[in-house]
Amino acid sequence: MRKYKAIIYDVDGTLLDTLKMNMIPLLKILHEEGFTDFTYESVLKYASYPGRKVLDELGIKNSEEVYSRWVKYVNAYEEGASIYPGIIDCLKRVEELGFIQAVVSAKTTNQYRIDVVSKGLDSFMQCRVLADDTEKHKSDPEPLLKCCEMLHCDVSEVCYVGDTYSDYCASLAAKIDFFYAKWNGFHDERIIDVVELNHPLELIELIL
Repeated sequence: MRKYKAIIYDVDGTLLDTLKMNMIPLLKILHEEGFTDFTYESVLKYASYPGRKVLDELGIKNSEEVYSRWVKYVNAYEEGASIYPGIIDCLKRVEELGFIQAVVSAKTTNQYRIDVVSKGLDSFMQCRVLADDTEKHKSDPEPLLKCCEMLHCDVSEVCYVGDTYSDYCASLAAKIDFFYAKWNGFHDERIIDVVELNHPLELIELIL
């Protein structure tokens, strides 16, 4: 008997490679705000942070205006996001096997439309919980719990595939199994005692 009814995915760093698309505009923002000592390499440590938390960590005072400008630069970034190799095959296979698929992401609705819907990935999803849908965000469990409620699934019947410490903490708090997507090349030593996935198709073996 299968353990899971639904597979929930993060987006950035899990389904989509959005590293340059997010970090190069962040660097531009920091330079505009007078933080001229930052380099591309030095902003990479913020890649796993939710957008507004990055600005809070940096002590940006007019954070809402700066965040809006950052989003504008991200959406205008020419190269855009790219789908990780193996993701489409994985989503198709999971669908064929009869599992429910969903997204829990810190993206806004507009960002999700630009990055995910435009690439056809949303067609695999029966539910999506985005930044606009909850008051609290990862690492709080609220988005994952809301997704479970919308899917009519118990937390024991779903797993979450993500790549960041906030994904991991949200899963722990929600008591949802977490699978660590490591195909983006990053590793956070704070994420411990979890199943690690080095390629999207490795997920198939775990859910059968």
